[in-house]
Amino acid sequence: MFTAPSRALLRWLPGLLLLAATAPAATPPNLLVIYADDLGWGELGCQGGKDIPTPHIDSIARAGIRFTNGYVAATYCSPSRAGLLTGRYPTRFGHEFNSVANVTGLRLDQRTLADRLKELGYASATVGKWHLGGGPEYRPTRRGFDEFYGTLANTPFFQPRSFVDSRISDDTRAVTDPAFYSTDAFTDRAVDWLERSKGRPWFLYLPYNAQHAPLEAPAKYLARFPGITDPKRKLFAAMLSAMDDGVGRVLAKVRALGQEENTLIFFIADNGGPTASTTSSNGPLRGFKMTTFEGGPRVPFLAQWKGTWPAGKVYDLPVMNLDVLPTILAAAGGRLEAGAALDGVDLTPYVTGRKPGRPHEVLYWRYGPQWAVRQGDFKLVVSRGGSGRPELYNLAEDIGESRDLAVAQPTKVRELQALWDKWSAAQAPASAPDAPATKAGKKKGAKQKQPAKN
Repeated sequence: MFTAPSRALLRWLPGLLLLAATAPAATPPNLLVIYADDLGWGELGCQGGKDIPTPHIDSIARAGIRFTNGYVAATYCSPSRAGLLTGRYPTRFGHEFNSVANVTGLRLDQRTLADRLKELGYASATVGKWHLGGGPEYRPTRRGFDEFYGTLANTPFFQPRSFVDSRISDDTRAVTDPAFYSTDAFTDRAVDWLERSKGRPWFLYLPYNAQHAPLEAPAKYLARFPGITDPKRKLFAAMLSAMDDGVGRVLAKVRALGQEENTLIFFIADNGGPTASTTSSNGPLRGFKMTTFEGGPRVPFLAQWKGTWPAGKVYDLPVMNLDVLPTILAAAGGRLEAGAALDGVDLTPYVTGRKPGRPHEVLYWRYGPQWAVRQGDFKLVVSRGGSGRPELYNLAEDIGESRDLAVAQPTKVRELQALWDKWSAAQAPASAPDAPATKAGKKKGAKQKQPAKN
C-alpha cells in the first residue's frame, strides 16, 4: 500500500534532489579527442563548405556544439599539439616551433592529459600523428599513453616511414604493405582499440594526419568527386572524405558499444589550412597556417557530450584548444595539483549556461616575429603578409581583418600592446627557432626571459 511521505521527508526532498542533480556521474565519461591536420576553417559542411560532404564530422555539431571562435594556441603542428596535451601555452615551456625529429620534443617535465588520466584509472591510446618528439623518451607510451599506433611526424599516407605499433614494439619501422593508407589504418586501429577497452573508462586521442601534405588518396575516394577537375583539389577532397568516413566509423563504434551518452567528444584542427599548397579553405578568414592572422589559429572546433551539453548549439565566444585538458579533467573527476599553472578553463559551466561571461578575456599568440593578442572582440596583430607594424581589428565587425583601426584608435593599440608585452616577457625563450627573425622580431625577442617557473 502506498504511504504518503512524512512532512519531515518533504522538507528534505528539495535538498536531496539538488544533491542528486549535482553529484558526479557514477561512471566516469569516456573521452575522444579527434585532431585534424591542416584543415581550413571553412572546409566542413557545418562551417559553410560546399564541395566536399562531411556528414559524419558535421554530426558532432548537430548533436553538440559548434564553436565559431575556436582557436589553437599555435599556428603550427607540433606546438599546437603541445598546447592541447598540456593545457598550457606552448611558449611557456619553449615549444614555440616544431620539434626536431629524434632531437627535441615535448619537454619531459610537462605533464600530459594522458599522464593525468592514468592516475584516474583510464585506458588510453594515441592513434595517428604524434609530432611531439621522435626520440624514445618522447614517444606516447613514455608520456602517459598505454598504446601508440601511428607516425612520429609527417610521412607519406601510403607506406609511411617512422611508424610505430606499440603492440609489436616501440621501435620505428617503415610500412611495406602496398595497400596501407594511413587514414583508413588509423580508423581500423581506433575501432579495434575501442572494442578492447570497453570494460574501462577510456581516452582515445586520434590525431589524423589528413589534411597535411603530401596529398594522397586511394582511387575509391577519388572516384567520389568526378566533378572536381583540379587534380590537387580532387586529392584534397578524397582525403577529407576518407577522414569523414573514419570519424563516422569511430562514432558508430561508440554508439554500438552503448557509450554515446557517456562520451565527451572533441573534433578540432591543429591549425588553419595552408591554402595554396593544398587548396584548403579558411573561408572568410585572412591568412593561413604559420601566420597570426585569423586563418592561422582559428580552426574548426566542435564538441559533443550527449545528455550533458546542449545539442545543436552555436557558441560564439572565444575558446581555445588549451581548454580541452581542464574540461576533460573536470569531467573525469580529476583535480589539479598546486602550481599546475594551466592556461585553459573548464568549458562545461560556460556551454551549459551555469557560468556567464567569456571563458577567456584575453588570448595570446607568439610565433617568432609574428604575434597577436585578442581582448574581447579587438585583436592586435603582427603577421606575415601584413604591414610589418601592429594592426588593429574589431573581429565582431570585420572577421576578415580587412579594416585596420590602428591609426584611428591609438589608445586601444597601446593597451593591447602592453598586454602582449607583459605576457611575452613571461614566456620561455623558443628552444628550436625555425623562422627568420625580422628587426621587429629581434626587438621583441630581447624582452623574452626564462621565468623562474614555467
